Amino acid sequence: MEIAFTLSFRNGILFANYILVGFGNLGNGLGTDVGVIDAYDMILDINHDIDGFQTFDVFQIDNNTIELYNPFNETSYFLNGYQRSNFDYDFVFYDNFHYFLQEFEAWELVYSSNFGVLNEFDNENYLQFLAGGNDSTFRSSQDANVFNPNTIFWDYTGVYGVGHFSNDLYLKTLTLDYDYFDNEFFELTVINDQRIQLFHTNSGTVYEFVGRGYIQFLRNSDSATIKKTDGTNNSQQLKMRKRKLELKDNPRTNTRS
Repeated sequence: MEIAFTLSFRNGILFANYILVGFGNLGNGLGTDVGVIDAYDMILDINHDIDGFQTFDVFQIDNNTIELYNPFNETSYFLNGYQRSNFDYDFVFYDNFHYFLQEFEAWELVYSSNFGVLNEFDNENYLQFLAGGNDSTFRSSQDANVFNPNTIFWDYTGVYGVGHFSNDLYLKTLTLDYDYFDNEFFELTVINDQRIQLFHTNSGTVYEFVGRGYIQFLRNSDSATIKKTDGTNNSQQLKMRKRKLELKDNPRTNTRS
């Protein structure tokens, strides 16, 4: 509940969007099949593929809002209902953009403009944005032409921050605060679900990075652990799909030394 961007309850199956790559397209906008549900007498039982069994009391707040109350941990979740046709996928994507950066093992430099002033960032070929911990750690590498992202040697670390422009939903700022060097500041735009453009404001250089090693995962809300899933259910869980409940809650040079 706490880490899903959207939830959908369809024909006894729980769908969720936990990831932003393909957001709005995965599962026709509903996301991934993550468990089974049973609804009766204003009670919702969920058997999640990873987190197991949870039960909730259901309260209708208004014509498109429900409260799910977990009596075991005394926690309430409020869900606003939407049809997919009027759900703003772009807003959710850009409002949670820092998670999108974490959904690849590494971002590889594939283009650097021939205009702009030489600067220290010119030799950075890979970036990585780490999930968990303070949720704002990045690493960079000057390795070149690495086939397997897991074999990259990371030269530098620091913390990163994603900023917003009040008048432009689609334009972000990215600040890389290196541990032992000055900050690097960029204007960031998304080209597609795997490619971003960074405009280095100090030098006027444009860089493009492509995501390598896509991570499709379910994050555990009780810890920083990343749990990978193939999105399938075992036969016992499939047999539990027995009731129909439909609630649509949702309807992208210099070197450092």
